[in-house]
Parts: sequence; C-alpha cells; structure tokens
Amino acid sequence: MFALFLRLLATLVLSSLIMVVKLTAQSGVAFPEILFWRQVPTVFLILGWLALRGEVSRLRTKRLPVHARRAVMGMTGMFFTFGAPLLLPLAESTTFGFTTPIFAVILSVLLLKETVGPVRWLAVALGFAGVIVIAQPGTTHIPPLGAAVGLGAGFMVALISIQVRDLGRTEESLSIVFWFAALSSPLLALSLPFVMTHHTPWQWFLLLSGGVLGCVGQILLTAALRYGQVAAVVVMDYSALAWATLYGWLIWDELPPASTWLGAPLIIAAGAVIAWREHLHNKQISPAAASSGE
Repeated sequence: MFALFLRLLATLVLSSLIMVVKLTAQSGVAFPEILFWRQVPTVFLILGWLALRGEVSRLRTKRLPVHARRAVMGMTGMFFTFGAPLLLPLAESTTFGFTTPIFAVILSVLLLKETVGPVRWLAVALGFAGVIVIAQPGTTHIPPLGAAVGLGAGFMVALISIQVRDLGRTEESLSIVFWFAALSSPLLALSLPFVMTHHTPWQWFLLLSGGVLGCVGQILLTAALRYGQVAAVVVMDYSALAWATLYGWLIWDELPPASTWLGAPLIIAAGAVIAWREHLHNKQISPAAASSGE
C-alpha cells in the first residue's frame, strides 16, 4: 500500500510538472530554456542532499560514456515528452504517453531478441487501435504533428528504459538520475545565448517549480519501486489522465471529446495486460529512472 501511495503521489507530481511546462511555454519562455531549468535543480538538490549525508561517493561511476549516451537519448525524450502537451490538450498528450509499454514490447523483440507470446501481441494491437480511435486520422481534432510527437514520447521512454535497465545492473537509481541531469544541463545551456530573455517573477517561479517537481517526481518513482514491483504499482500511472483532465479543465477550459474516452481505455487496458504478463515473466519494462524523459 505504501508503494501504491508513493506511485500515486509521483504521478500527481509529474502531471503537475507537465502542466507547469505548458504554462511556462505559454508565458513566453523558450522551450530549450524550459528544459535547461528542468534539469539544473536536480543536480544541486541531489548533490546537496548527498553532501549533507556525507554520501557523495554514491555518485561515483565507471560508466560515464554510457551515462553520456543516456543523457543524449534522455534529452531527445524530453523534447517529445514536453513537446506533446504544447501541441495537444493535456488529456490527449497524456494518453499518447501510455503507449510506452506497447513500444517496449516491440523494442524487446527488435533489440533484445526476446520471445513475445500472442497475449502481448494482442495487447499491442489493442493499444494501437486505441491510438487510432483517439487520433481519428483524417480529422482536425488531433494535429498530425501533435500525435506524432505524443507517440514519439511513448517510444523514447520505452527505448530509454532498455538502456536504464542495463545501467541499473551497476548503478543505483539516484546516480542515474544525477548523471542524466549533470551531463544534459551543459548541452542544453549551449542554447541559452540564443533563446534566453528577461523573465518576470512569475516566469522564474514557473521555471524553478518545474525543476523541483521533476526532481521530486523522479525520487518518488524510485522510492515506489523500493517497496513494490513495477507490475504492482504501474496501474497508478494511469491516474495521470484524471489529473491531466482536471488541469485542462481548470486552466484551459478543455475537456476530452468522446473519442478520447473511447480510445484511452483501450490503451490503458493494453498497458495493464503487458505489465501483468511482464510480472509473470519476472521482468521490468519501465524502471523508475526511465521517467527522466519527464
């Protein structure tokens, strides 16, 4: 129950992060700068916390090149994850993000040469049917670019999870999160001279809030997996749709159309089936640190 609570709280925090990112972009802050400030507080929060405990040595690693590759992939994932809600209503962008387990199945076959049974392939087909219901190709409700970015976010998190699974063999989650932020921040800083402008106090509040929410959300995700297995707690992730719908309604006066309410259960059901099958096979498809795509 404690693990479920932590995962539910993490979902609320990360849903709030997505909302803050969208508000920040609409206030006039450039997207690359938003990503920069999303990462920087994580470096100082983790480093400061470990320094107070005298445990900075926990960040030592012999796999810095692997962390660097993961940072590049993670930045790409952030562009998709945070770009989707800028192009789509919150509820729709959140629902497209639920396709991560579906892409994880496909990637496990292509990259890891794993054997996937008919149940999981049926779940993959069910999930993509939900995507078609929501996107309604040929209509104007969902912009094609927005749908592509939303699906790209799900794909990148699945791809990153495979790399994080490998890093997790030798590195602890806190180290993975730290090095992702520490290595990606300087790269993102290269864009600041071209995009950074004067900010109002409200914009600074939004920027710093995004960084703190991102760090806290990742720590909560990690903590949830210390007390429960992925398949047991992942169901809480789907509560993000409720938070996205609530934020969309309160702030942007947006409510999902009928197609979203019809397609979302198909995608959620597909993810739940895949998670359950992975549980039966004693595998984890979405490590907590993979969520640093948020």
